[in-house]
Amino acid sequence: MFAPEPGSPGGRPRGAAAACPLRAAFGGEDGEALNGEPEIDLTSKLVMVSPTSEQYDSLLQQMSERIDEGCGETIYVIGQGSDGTEYGLSESDMEASYATLKSMAEQIEADVILLREHQEARGKVCDYLVRKRVGDNDFLEVRVAVVGNVDAGKSTLLGVLTHGELDNGRGFARQKLFRHKHEIESGRTSSVGNDILGFDSEGNVVNKPDSHGGSLEWTKICEKSTKVITFIDLAGHEKYLKTTVFGMTGHLPDFCMLMVGSNAGIVGMTKEHLGLALALNVPVFVVVTKIDMCPANILQETLKLLQRLLKSPGCRKIPVLVQSKDDVIVTASNFSSERMCPIFQISNVTGENLDLLKMFLNLLSPRTSYREEEPAEFQIDDTYSVPGVGTVVSGTTLRGLIKLNDTLLLGPDPLGNFLPIAVKSIHRKRMPVKEVRGGQTASFALKKIKRSSIRKGMVMVSPRLNPQASWEFEAEILVLHHPTTISPRYQAMVHCGSIRQTATILSMDKDCLRTGDKATVHFRFIKTPEYLHIDQRLVFREGRTKAVGTITKLLQTTNNSPMNSKPQQIKMQSTKKGAVMKREDGVPAAGTATGGPTAGDEALSAAAAPLTPTALQPLLWDVLQKCCKLQSQEPVALDTQHSCSGCSPAVMLNLGAENPYAAPAYVHGDPHTNGMVTPLKPVRKEHKAPG
Repeated sequence: MFAPEPGSPGGRPRGAAAACPLRAAFGGEDGEALNGEPEIDLTSKLVMVSPTSEQYDSLLQQMSERIDEGCGETIYVIGQGSDGTEYGLSESDMEASYATLKSMAEQIEADVILLREHQEARGKVCDYLVRKRVGDNDFLEVRVAVVGNVDAGKSTLLGVLTHGELDNGRGFARQKLFRHKHEIESGRTSSVGNDILGFDSEGNVVNKPDSHGGSLEWTKICEKSTKVITFIDLAGHEKYLKTTVFGMTGHLPDFCMLMVGSNAGIVGMTKEHLGLALALNVPVFVVVTKIDMCPANILQETLKLLQRLLKSPGCRKIPVLVQSKDDVIVTASNFSSERMCPIFQISNVTGENLDLLKMFLNLLSPRTSYREEEPAEFQIDDTYSVPGVGTVVSGTTLRGLIKLNDTLLLGPDPLGNFLPIAVKSIHRKRMPVKEVRGGQTASFALKKIKRSSIRKGMVMVSPRLNPQASWEFEAEILVLHHPTTISPRYQAMVHCGSIRQTATILSMDKDCLRTGDKATVHFRFIKTPEYLHIDQRLVFREGRTKAVGTITKLLQTTNNSPMNSKPQQIKMQSTKKGAVMKREDGVPAAGTATGGPTAGDEALSAAAAPLTPTALQPLLWDVLQKCCKLQSQEPVALDTQHSCSGCSPAVMLNLGAENPYAAPAYVHGDPHTNGMVTPLKPVRKEHKAPG
């Protein structure tokens, strides 16, 4: 048996140099026991034929560790020695080894699946997939992003895989995946689509077309599956690049399937999407489509260019043409950790080599293992309003465990606050469940909240995290392409997880940046604060400008969570000289007017603190920025007529009250409110501005 290298993802064999992580349990090197007597070590091909009780316990512990590292599955090669040479076993020894493997798998509640069996000079060598059984309504989930140039056959392939019917060559298969009418008419994907492919415990596809030829029910697929592949169908047209980038960053794919049309070759956005996957450290495998209609010389030219691209200094991949089941097992066993890049050649019309692609997908394992004891965190990538249900959010559980009726913190809102929210119901792949774990996608129905108050990029986190939103952050970035130079005050779109917002470069450790430059850059969001993590990957783009990087430091965080003290409410009272704004404790609030418009402006300018974007709601800030001289950060304040000092004529700010003159005013810079903006509720609604 071939033992895994310590720390290898999935516990899979890596090569001849792999060592047994439990060899120390037997003491010494290569079977030397603690008592000095030679014993069969765990890397020997004969260890599973008739193991001792001590060896059996160690093998069982090793299998459990490999299952945990592989997120529920691992591959065993029976009949192969520790040096990687396939010696083979006799028929009786192979049966005894299989019985031992089956017995160990039963103890940890796992299934054993034969992947391949081949005859060597000295006997048989067999590959077995050991997959842990899952409970009711539970399954392993692997997310695969599907990218490639327009007309490469992305949606068509997914339609063939997930609906079990071949294409007719005129777009029949892809019609079942489109979400919008214009997609059906044009044949081009413009939004992020999702579909699933289920495998049972034996590795068979459970997606079968129903008797009426309609859409398959996800709930039935998930009930029969032990592993579900979630395909993220992304747009191939350059016009929808921002949607593709959001799908790659916000949906957290485990792997990336790059589609290349054999007749068109490497054109358009193919290199763009490949570079995006490499920048986000997502393993890539390639599928060459339309081989049934492509001349042989054109196909060979496409494969030659593809191999040259994958071997280039920017990729440094090892391309492998997959032509048999043996190739599938070798590439799948080394895909996550090595530089290997499998290349499949398929036809959606004839079905050629589709069985190899399905077998490869069945052997893929999630790249990251998650621990349930960590505080829960869920990122939102879409929102819905369902009649009879209410507000529903969908996204990915990043870590921890979320159960039904849990109370989480939802945010950040435009002021950086996180509000408590209760989970009313949970669905996975349209199937109701009681809990979700890290790495799983799900949808939550929330209690007592409107859809308009939720946006993409918000998170739901455990109160134990005491979350804080950030206006500014520093990141180490690499400029992949820019036509000219990047300097401070440059603005572009930042994609970080499900966050998609424009940010401004405030400063950097270089005068300017060009293509290929690296630098530490200080960013600031222009609209709302966001919830970020150190070491989080980001994509910085604008037009043809593209840069990737990692967050290194969070700056200017807000601390406005429900655990903090509530700021004093401020009321506006009418006096003979004008309206006076007071807090509940009776102390006049900053920005109170005590005289006419001119005197009020002067008094407010002297008393108010400098106005900053963090101290004022974005709507008000945008209006003031257009009419006030704020670049020098001079004190600027609002008087009771909702005008700002320094402006002529006064700018009336209607913030949605019953009438413009009764609109609520806002104060800023009040130290008693911890920098927050507090709405002022006028007591006398008949109060009107003079003139």
